[in-house]
Amino acid sequence: MIFWIAAGGMGLAVLALLVLALVRGQAGAEPAAAADLRVYRDQLREVDRDLARGLVSPAEADRLRTEIGRRVLEADRALRGENPGAEAPGWATLAMAAAVVLVVAGAGWTYAERLGAPGYPDLPMAARIAMADRAHAERPGQAEAEAEAAAQPRPAAAAPDPAFLGLMDKLRAAVKARPDDLQGQELLARNEAGLGNFTAARAAQARVLAIRGASATADDHAALAEMLILAAGGYVSPEAEAELTRAVQIDPKNGTATYYAGLMFLQTGRPDRAFALWAPLLDRSGPADPWTAPLRAQLPDVAARAGAINYTLPPDASAPGPSAEQMQAAQDMTPEQRQDMIRGMVAQLNDRLATQGGPASDWARLISAYGVLGDTARALEIWTEAKTRFAAAPADLALIRQAAEDAGVSTPSLTGN
Repeated sequence: MIFWIAAGGMGLAVLALLVLALVRGQAGAEPAAAADLRVYRDQLREVDRDLARGLVSPAEADRLRTEIGRRVLEADRALRGENPGAEAPGWATLAMAAAVVLVVAGAGWTYAERLGAPGYPDLPMAARIAMADRAHAERPGQAEAEAEAAAQPRPAAAAPDPAFLGLMDKLRAAVKARPDDLQGQELLARNEAGLGNFTAARAAQARVLAIRGASATADDHAALAEMLILAAGGYVSPEAEAELTRAVQIDPKNGTATYYAGLMFLQTGRPDRAFALWAPLLDRSGPADPWTAPLRAQLPDVAARAGAINYTLPPDASAPGPSAEQMQAAQDMTPEQRQDMIRGMVAQLNDRLATQGGPASDWARLISAYGVLGDTARALEIWTEAKTRFAAAPADLALIRQAAEDAGVSTPSLTGN
């Protein structure tokens, strides 16, 4: 209510100023030419009085009348130029009034339909933090999140190698027979995750922690948290948060735990706390760290939501660029030649990913490049392949999906699939 009172008062004040300007335009101060006309007419009467008293000769009186008459004509022309409303209709005033109405109506429509939330209660910072704390405390548990994630459609993955599936069956049987085999449980957790069986993967990783006991490392706890998050479709449950907390207690700079802790704060309405974790994490991370690319994709938006409007990403050390020789050669090229050079560089990146693979940032860069070149068909092919390759890595897939959306070959998703 306070917002509406303030906004309404400011709107009325602006409207009053505009109306006052229009009224003054209709009945403003007397033009200078009108004052001159009165003076000249007084001078004509003064000449007649001086002639009657014999102070000037008839010839001198005629000369003065002629000179004053000339000035009267000039002042009259000036007056008509300064006040065209005396002769013209009030269309200009009507146009200004219509503009005022359009501005006020447009501002109201923009707020109601585009930018604002009419009827929404006031949300001071303390209330927003309280809402976020409540959302954090009351959020669903792991079991509920996994059930919801299982009900969501998932992208079709490439069929695994039958020989690998056979080895997995043997590994599962061996681990079942020897549940305290630490190496077997670690292998099972990694390979189940690679197959997208995140529920089985987090069960195996939980067994790893149970075997290690007090000697479990920060990476062990962070790995279990990641398995829980992947099993829940990217959602950080209270159970996952507990593992993240243990990881950070052991190693405050653990990258995996720090990234997912920031994701948790982002999911519960605290972008300020997410930014406070993510910005230092990106500063101390290398291009090969798995969280670097997702951080670079998300941090600008998180910074804006946290109020850090002047934040800029640090230089991307992994971004390949043309050599100094290529830059020099490009200066002497025609636009067609430069376009051919760009296409050649894109083709090289495409060939490298096809033969050697690469991080999610390179896949996103390739999709973006094809989008810039207008080759949306090829961008769609790369996006389709990437969905299969990165199905088990939601953070990487989110980075590539953003590039696909920017290239116009994917629509925004609310579920992360």
